[in-house]
Order: sequence, then structure tokens, then C-alpha cells
Amino acid sequence: MIKQLAIAFFLLQCAYLAAQAQVATSSISPGANQTAAYFSGLKNKKIGMVVNHTSTIGQKLSVDSLVAAGFSPNKIFAPEHGFRGESSNGASIENNIDEKTGIPIISLYGKYLKPSAADLKDLDLVIFDIQDVGARFYTYISTLHYVMEACAENNVPLLVLDRPNPNGFFIDGPVLEPSFKSFIGMHPVPIVYGMTIGEYAQMINGEKWLKDGMQCNLNVIPVANYTHKDRYTLPIKPSPNLNTQQAILLYPSLCLFEGTIISQGRGTYHPFQVLGAPALLDKFSYSFMPKSIPGMSENPLHLGQNCFGLDLSKEQTGEQLNLDWLLIFYKAYPNKKTFFDNKNYPQMGNFDKLAGTVSLKQQIIQGKSVRAIRKSWEPALSRFKLIRKKYLIYP
Repeated sequence: MIKQLAIAFFLLQCAYLAAQAQVATSSISPGANQTAAYFSGLKNKKIGMVVNHTSTIGQKLSVDSLVAAGFSPNKIFAPEHGFRGESSNGASIENNIDEKTGIPIISLYGKYLKPSAADLKDLDLVIFDIQDVGARFYTYISTLHYVMEACAENNVPLLVLDRPNPNGFFIDGPVLEPSFKSFIGMHPVPIVYGMTIGEYAQMINGEKWLKDGMQCNLNVIPVANYTHKDRYTLPIKPSPNLNTQQAILLYPSLCLFEGTIISQGRGTYHPFQVLGAPALLDKFSYSFMPKSIPGMSENPLHLGQNCFGLDLSKEQTGEQLNLDWLLIFYKAYPNKKTFFDNKNYPQMGNFDKLAGTVSLKQQIIQGKSVRAIRKSWEPALSRFKLIRKKYLIYP
């Protein structure tokens, strides 16, 4: 009886917090806030939670919320950047114990990327609740894939608490080719796919992209009052280097520069809002200097050197990837042979894996126009749009 009263009280509290959140975001309310739709199904369940600092019910972390409501989450699975979202990009995450709740934390971005059978053995349900930003190389959708696969293999149901996509209003970019599959691109989708994490999970299932064509026992709690036309501003930064809405909107275009010699501002307090390199002193007047910033970027490209380039913090963002910047910087860079070369710069990524194809790099080197490059993305991009329609939850 006491537990039921605690749950009832907490539901009222969540309803109030959700209402407050709706006022702040023009009535859009994430799936996690729709507690009436899923709390009853959590009773007496052993629960695993794939969550991080963006996983909230109202203004409170969802793990803490479930504990407060009388539920007993058994395990936390942590993606890139960790459970509390404080680790730098690419930093290995170790298994741990959450100091506040005492719940074991199992890393999905360290020695293993996928929950093991032993991890899931004593669980009745896994909840996935992480804020995505809608770009193929943002690793949370890869974590989603492996969690779905593990749940399918071990007959554990998966509940996805859906969240709005801040880049969900357009679809663009080359569709990933199978030979470039990696953790920063696992599926044949364009760079910007225009789907929420819940819709994406349905597509993984429906297209049978899991190992051996398996399908996960999947349930999605939808976002309230959301459409793909909405421009949703995230209330919580999704990762340390996406610390403003402008950075989130520029990220799909600027992340490609991680496969080049051009800094995207890691090691500054405005990452993914600036571009530059030391060798461009004579080409641009704007400059910045990357430094080591714990929790953001501890060994950034061009550490301690003045980088000359562009400040994009006030740049208007549209409904397609901006390729002009790639062409401008490649043309301006004095040593073309080193533009995509990461042999001496381990901080750089692999451009072809980020692009999902070797064609984009070849086209930039050949001096192709933006129009010609975009034309080459067809008909694969149009085929994807047709596939996408089958799995949409929101208009």
C-alpha cells in the first residue's frame, strides 16, 4: 500500500514537472514524461536502463525518478561520455557504481560495446532513454543497435522512451555504403536521417539490420505534441562538445572535418562553431587556440597553436548539409596531401568512415561543385526517404 501511494504521489509530481517542461518547449514533451503510459508495466520488474545525463523525467534524472517512485532499477548501461555525461569524446568508460543510488554501471563504450548475456540474465526489461542529435556518426544510435541485438538474443523486451530530434526537420547526405560500416556509422542511412530514436529503433527492427535478421521485442513511448517540422531546442547539452543549440545544428556539417587537418574547435569552449588550422594564417583573420579542457577535449588537434579560419557561431543554419565549408578549406589549405592525412595526428578521424563513402573525398580533391556532389547522392537518398516513411511515428 505504501509503495502504491509513493507511485501515485510520484506520478502527480511527474505530471506537474512534465507540464512545466511543456510550457518551456511549446508543449513538446519527451516520452519519458508520459509516465502513465509505462509506469504500470514496471511493477515488480528487474530493470536495466541505458541512460545518461539527458535521461530525465521532468527535471530529474530518470534513474533517480524511478528509485523515488518505488521501483528498483538493477543496472545502468552507460554509453559514450558516461552515465553523468562528463567524459571526453572517445574516452573509454569503465564499469563502476553510481555513488548516489548504488546501482552498478556497465560500460557500453569501453572494452565492450554490447551488453553480454550475463549482463541481461537477471533482467525482465531494458529501458533505453538517451537524447540523440540526428546525425549518423553520433554514437548513441550505434549503442541502440547493440542493445537491441543483445535484447533480441536474450529474449529481454526493450522499452524506448522517445525524444525529439533537434535535426529531425531534414534528410540529407550520402547514404553509408556497406564497406564503410563502423561504430560511427552502422546502417545504410544518410548523414542526417530525420528520425527520432524511437522511429530509428523501429527501422532497425523492420529492416532486419540486427545480426541474422533478428528482431527485438520493442515498445516505443512517443513524444507528445511533436512533428518533424518542429525546431526543438534541447534543454540539456547532449554531450560535452555539443554545448549550445548552434553547435548541435552545425554538427552534421562540421563533424566531417574531424577527418581532416582542420580543427572544429575542440579544446575551446565553442566546439563545432569554429573551423581553423595553423597553416591558414595568410587566408583568414579569425583565430582561436585549442587547449586541454578536462571533460571536453584533453588532447585536441593543434593543441596550443593559433588556428586561423571561420567563426560560425552566428551562421544561419538551413535544411541541408553545408558542403561549401569543406570546399573552401580544402582549396585554401596549402598542402593538399595532408588535408585528409591522419597518420601524424591520431586525434583526427577517418574521413571516409564519417562520410560513409570514399566518393566525397574524391569529389573534393577533384574540385567538383556542391551541385555535382549533391547530385551523386541520388538515387540512394530518395530510396532511403521511402524506407524512412514506413517507420515514422510523427508527421
